[in-house]
Amino acid sequence: MQVQQVFIEYPLAIGAETSNLTYCPRCGENCVIKEEGGRKRSTCLKCGFIHYKNPVPAVSVLIVKDETVLLGKRAPGSFQAGKWCLPCGYLEFDEDFITAARREAKEETGLIIEIESILSVMSNFFTPALHTLVVVLLARVTAGTLCSGDDLVAAQWVPLAGPFPNMAFAADEHIIARYCMTRVSGAPVETRLARSSGC
Repeated sequence: MQVQQVFIEYPLAIGAETSNLTYCPRCGENCVIKEEGGRKRSTCLKCGFIHYKNPVPAVSVLIVKDETVLLGKRAPGSFQAGKWCLPCGYLEFDEDFITAARREAKEETGLIIEIESILSVMSNFFTPALHTLVVVLLARVTAGTLCSGDDLVAAQWVPLAGPFPNMAFAADEHIIARYCMTRVSGAPVETRLARSSGC
């Protein structure tokens, strides 16, 4: 199965010049649009702040048990509400990606996991306002009782080969199918410096 790591959900040209800042987040002055590094960016002429619009770092966890994978149904108010996905979420500023994956798994599923490997890194272009860079991790359950929480209203084990419920993200469908077909082991993870964060 061919690897796919870029998922584009809308014509990228639509969002190229959107979401400029009106006011400087540092000093509160009006921002102007200036060319910087070949792109038009919100810039504060008073303090020199330049708004670099970057993708949001996130993690997604393929939790496998026997021949099943854990999926969660996204809660009302969340992006792609009512659809299903792998446990996932954004990194907090003080978290490494392994700590974030453990925390998200615990918050969303009630399970404590051990990260086994890095399966992939994916760029998702969801909307003009939401681009993510996602580290996809393979994990197994070490403790806990399955119960949905946080951004999920349901969690269940589904056969790796499907069929799957209505999925929120094409990237999740790809990574599950690729793992099911290849059993790729992924790249090793170094957990020695990862914070435990109680998970």
